[in-house]
Amino acid sequence: MGLNDTYTGFSDIEIKASLNELSRLCHSRNERWYRNPATGEETGTNDGEKFMLMVSEIAEAMEGHRKGLADDKLPHRPMVEVELADALIRIFDYAGWRGLDIGGALVEKMEYNRTREDHTDAARIKAGGKKY
Repeated sequence: MGLNDTYTGFSDIEIKASLNELSRLCHSRNERWYRNPATGEETGTNDGEKFMLMVSEIAEAMEGHRKGLADDKLPHRPMVEVELADALIRIFDYAGWRGLDIGGALVEKMEYNRTREDHTDAARIKAGGKKY
């Protein structure tokens, strides 16, 4: 069983391949983030920096949602929407940079989450269950 059991638009293989291709695309379009703009030399970017850039985009999405703001660069869109897109760009860029199989991991994790006991309604409403 896989994602295709509940959503028939794409096969698991197509989802994996598409997301991995998207990660390569995001990284190729953002390789400049890894170079000094004055010299063109690699900057020595590290994983921790990349993770915190992902976190900062999520924080900006929360702030846009909390205040009901339109985005300042794409004012026809809600800020929460644009900042979540920025978070995806950062995540896919990182996956492309590191050559991760983000597509395969997503398909497998969604299937795992679909069947895990602590995600059932019964488990969530019992004492000590996950409320959110």
